[in-house]
Amino acid sequence: MKSKISKYIEDKNTKGEKILSVFLTSGFPEKDHFVELALNVLAAGADMLEIGFPFSDPIADGPIIQQSSQTALSNGIDLLKTLKYVKEINEHTDKPIILMGYANPLLSYGLEKFADDSKRIGVDGLIVPDIPLDEYDNFFTSKFDGTDIILLITPTTPIGRIKMIDDKSSGFVYCVSVIGITGALKTTDTDNLQFIKNAYEQCTNNRVLVGFGISSVEDVKYYKPHCDGVIVGSAVIKSLMNDNSKYQKTLELVRNLKSGLIN
Repeated sequence: MKSKISKYIEDKNTKGEKILSVFLTSGFPEKDHFVELALNVLAAGADMLEIGFPFSDPIADGPIIQQSSQTALSNGIDLLKTLKYVKEINEHTDKPIILMGYANPLLSYGLEKFADDSKRIGVDGLIVPDIPLDEYDNFFTSKFDGTDIILLITPTTPIGRIKMIDDKSSGFVYCVSVIGITGALKTTDTDNLQFIKNAYEQCTNNRVLVGFGISSVEDVKYYKPHCDGVIVGSAVIKSLMNDNSKYQKTLELVRNLKSGLIN
């Protein structure tokens, strides 16, 4: 039986659309209006939300998302508050909600408690970039059954390991388009594009979404033929940092990004 995420992506692809997954930092820019922002982003065209729970020492996040995480931490946002946000968002949408964050907050919360609580309130997927494939079975126990555990591949991932990740991942495979951190400048390097094409062919169990360095409709159209959707984070967070209280520029950015993913 297909999961909610994989079925959603497949249904959209069948209709001639590629997926737009938008990353938001939990409780940023304003903790009291985060749910409203999330719902407006979904209404503007985002197919899925990837909500990052803040952590003081992220390894994959660039300076923009790091800054948003520091703001969120200063505002008292933690994993418990993030789960409360997801519960509220799910009361108004059926679109998939994914949490992204690091192992330390999960361990502090308690893995089994988090697995139970996240399923109860409707977290559909989880991305934990600092858990390597070799530690997957030790970290993601049977308590996580029913929640998609989404794994990442990068341009430095060997072909053989891509197949292993595709076998373990569920929901989709997160294909990092560049070597580096979130918000990295996009590259039109032919080697990187060839990596994405190869990964798309190698991943036979999952759909493939491409992320990192995607910030414009031109980027979206560049990667669109070689994936099932894209993930946009830093560009959205940066827009929020420079937007008005209604986030009109950010919502317009989301609408434009989605327009590039519809045939």
